[in-house]
Amino acid sequence: MGKVTVQFKATNYDELAAMTSGLSTRRARTVETEGLVDSGTVRLYLQRGVISRLGLRLVSRIKCRTMSDRAKVRRVFSPVKLEIQGRSGTFEFVELPDTLPNVIGQIPLEHMDWVVDLKKRRLIPNPEHKRGELADEFGLRE
Repeated sequence: MGKVTVQFKATNYDELAAMTSGLSTRRARTVETEGLVDSGTVRLYLQRGVISRLGLRLVSRIKCRTMSDRAKVRRVFSPVKLEIQGRSGTFEFVELPDTLPNVIGQIPLEHMDWVVDLKKRRLIPNPEHKRGELADEFGLRE
C-alpha cells in the first residue's frame, strides 16, 4: 500500500481571528509543511517545532492510546486553520515530538471531504460527492 503524505498549511487561528476582526494589524503566523495521512488516527497531530513556530497556546491534555495499547497523556493546543489542496477547516490538535511526523487523521479528512486513494497514494475529493465538497449530516432532520 505505502504511505500517503500531503503538503498543508497551518495558520494560528487566534491571530487570524484578531487580524480579521481588526483587533490586530499583525499577520497571523503560518507554517507550510508535510503531513502523514492516517485515516486510522482520529485527530490532527502537529510536531512541537510547528507548534513553536505558530506560537500556539496550551488548551488541555488528553489521554491517547498508542498502537502498543499503552496510554499516553498528550497536550492539546489552540486551533489552527488547516488548509489542504484548497480546502480548509479549523481544528484543535495534539502535540507530537519532532521525531514523529505531523499526522492528519480522520476528523480533518472527513471535515474537508477528502478520501485516501491508496493505489495512487494521494488524497482525492470524495467520489460520492460529484459536485464538490459536501458534509454528510444524516442525523439532522429538518
